[in-house]
Amino acid sequence: MNTSANSQTTLDTVLHGLMTRYQERVPDVSAIINAMIKEGIIQQADDIENDHIAFRTLGVPQLGIASFEKIFLHYGYQKRDYYYFEGKKLDAYWYSPPQPHYPRIFVSELRVRELSAEAQHLIQSYTDEVTSDPVDRLDLNDGAAVDAFLHQPLWRTPTLADYLTLLRESEYAAWVIYNRYYLNHFTISVHNLPEGYNTVATFNAFLEKHGFRLNDSGGKIKESPDGGLLQSSTVAELIEAEFAAGETYRISGSYVEFAERRVLPAFAHLPADQIRREHRREGFEANNADKIFESTYSAQTSRQVP
Repeated sequence: MNTSANSQTTLDTVLHGLMTRYQERVPDVSAIINAMIKEGIIQQADDIENDHIAFRTLGVPQLGIASFEKIFLHYGYQKRDYYYFEGKKLDAYWYSPPQPHYPRIFVSELRVRELSAEAQHLIQSYTDEVTSDPVDRLDLNDGAAVDAFLHQPLWRTPTLADYLTLLRESEYAAWVIYNRYYLNHFTISVHNLPEGYNTVATFNAFLEKHGFRLNDSGGKIKESPDGGLLQSSTVAELIEAEFAAGETYRISGSYVEFAERRVLPAFAHLPADQIRREHRREGFEANNADKIFESTYSAQTSRQVP
């Protein structure tokens, strides 16, 4: 772990690279930011607090959470709670940042061994190309190198036939086999926005007024049992993806999430201008996240197709 000033600068480089490429590929990001500026909610993109970013991985040798987390642990992130998603066959952890202005990180991993023999064989035909942990070969103090790694192929471009085979069994697996470590989403903290936009309910109304489609799996607002964490998300837009042999197909890209972390009861007496991140509900909620995952699933994305 490296918590020096140099490490913070390197982390800035990595996060900037992730957000730049994500914003280029996900039109909703700029469209939402521009709508917020036009409505006077914010003056510039930097006014937005990024609650968390999320990544998807495959639970196979040399890869998965055990490999991926080394990057952010090096920059001072700390591993926190574990989550299990039985229906989707996923494990996940979240990581708290070295400084409050950095986003939390949520990393999930597919339990590949629980898939059918056909799906396991198919996935391994790609991931077996990775013969050693690729993060071990990275200079984690070189932000540009880490940024490049997070956007480079880990295995050959899949065939469309293989993608569709995986899609039928695990939409998560299909997403990762094509997108690899591509940033899955970033999250706008709505609780720090001005009155009238600072709850998920009011911000959802703003989004729908501007024509953004919301994930309605489990309802448009996903709320933790304690009422402290409320989340919503857009539906991933379909992007034209090029597969092996030049075949193209429209697949799910990434999306944008919105989070409202309410003030904990112990700090309810504090004036609004004294509320800090540590005074709000922390962590994540498995049931919320389970539905948010479906922002890239066909049951949601098919609603975008006329």
